[in-house]
Amino acid sequence: MRALALVDTDSYAKWGAALLAQLPAEWSREVVVIATPALPSADQLRAALAGSGFSAYEASTLELRAAVRRVEVQRPDVVIVAMRGPAASVLLRVLSELPDRPVLVSGLPGISIPATRKALFYRGQADLVVLHSKNEIREFRFAARKRGWSHRLALATLPFIDDRPASGGTDVVFAVQSIVPLRLDDRQRVLDILVDTARRNPGHRVVIKVRAVEGEAQTHLERHDYPALLAARTSTPPNLVVASGPMSAALDTAVGLVTVSSTSIMEAIARGVPVIAISEFGVTAELINVVFAGSGMLGSGDDVAALRFAQPRPEWLDENYFHDAGQNDWLPAVDELLAARSAGALHPRRSLSGGAGGALRRAWERKRAFGSHDRSAAGFVALAVGLPARAVVLALRAASRAVPRLSERVE
Repeated sequence: MRALALVDTDSYAKWGAALLAQLPAEWSREVVVIATPALPSADQLRAALAGSGFSAYEASTLELRAAVRRVEVQRPDVVIVAMRGPAASVLLRVLSELPDRPVLVSGLPGISIPATRKALFYRGQADLVVLHSKNEIREFRFAARKRGWSHRLALATLPFIDDRPASGGTDVVFAVQSIVPLRLDDRQRVLDILVDTARRNPGHRVVIKVRAVEGEAQTHLERHDYPALLAARTSTPPNLVVASGPMSAALDTAVGLVTVSSTSIMEAIARGVPVIAISEFGVTAELINVVFAGSGMLGSGDDVAALRFAQPRPEWLDENYFHDAGQNDWLPAVDELLAARSAGALHPRRSLSGGAGGALRRAWERKRAFGSHDRSAAGFVALAVGLPARAVVLALRAASRAVPRLSERVE
């Protein structure tokens, strides 16, 4: 058997490679990086693949057309599409149209609660969508059924979880997220908390663990990055530092992990490192932290500065990412799909976007997802037509929303 993971950003590379590594050892397995505007740097890729068994030096980087050609020539049995939604949607559609196509697996690389329409929509042509907790399975199943969609969902333990006990240390590690919290004043408040923690605990390093350094891309665009905000301050304690690299290395020397809602919390829990999920900005879908309600891990800035870290409540663990591994069913689901493929019964799944817009819409979606890495003439034509048309649509939507607000003010 042959399997291929097609990945784009650093977080998807980490997830896709780790999921690929869970396939049977006798399988031939390969990671291929797909060129998109969020292409990870060499350092990011090395950090993402650390511990997965795959080398960043051996991973090919291909543009879309070359990647599809690779699949046509190598004829893998399974392809894991570990990419951001818009790019995943394009690739899944193209691969689903190949003769004797592979089993197509996709999914999300971290905390996926609340379940979103887009996460399902973009992966509508995957044969299998992999999730990582009983809670996620329930939420996504409900979201799909509400829309009449028929995604096949399967459960897997977060594949990059490392349960080696942490060696112990004195670092307070803050796991950065690019869009959580989003507002500048909230991000300044996070820095205030970290500065206060460093000053009150001079015997500890407070480490701002970033996913990217200046000039590197991420899964989500980061505005108001912490290193820049920190550099703009006139005075900061010397034991407050910025570091990149694998999260596993940061946890090796951690006394505790702090974040708002990063999936790194799961990595810390697995290694016995206590945590605090900062709740000062609320517990909302936008902050991606509703999953921590009732976990016992939510805390304030004062809790961080006082190093009042916590372990999750046992009853929370089974429903959220720490179920018994015997309940995982994604590999048996892959086997069933492979059997269907062998029997000629693996039929393409219908695109959830339908046929609206035809070839021009497809070219537009491809160009938007892959940017300058899509060099097709159709892509440039679609961009020239689509950008003005999209501007008109957005203006009309804004106007339609403004009319009710205006009538409310008049009344």
